Amino acid sequence: MILLFRLYSWLYRHRVPVLPRLLYGLNRILFAVVLPPGVVVGTGVRFAYSGLGTVVHARARIGNHVKIGPNVTIGGRAGLHAVPVIEEGADIGAGACVLGPVVIGRNAVVGACAVVLHDVPAGAMAVGVPATVKQREMEPCRAPTSV
Repeated sequence: MILLFRLYSWLYRHRVPVLPRLLYGLNRILFAVVLPPGVVVGTGVRFAYSGLGTVVHARARIGNHVKIGPNVTIGGRAGLHAVPVIEEGADIGAGACVLGPVVIGRNAVVGACAVVLHDVPAGAMAVGVPATVKQREMEPCRAPTSV
């Protein structure tokens, strides 16, 4: 799925006339993913279940090493021109909606089925409908005990 996207995105950027649109349609039929050729997708991005049910806005930007679950919507909102920016290392859970001029910070986590309408700072977690931001608590490292 992502290799097919990279191919038709490259063709689109090099102004090849019809082929990118046909490959986009093929990707949509085979994998049930709406991933237009204008989307900026970084390296190491993983779409769970080959992007099954995922919809991404044509102007969205997705950074490097992002994990996106199935049935995720990354899109705009009525009356607002800006669209989401997903920064490096973010993790978006299954069924989540990221809508409007939202920035998901580096290594942030969006919980499953969350509806994100506001920015999520780097390293934070957004959960709920509408999503509220929680700071992730990291468990302290403990040295192994010997017996």
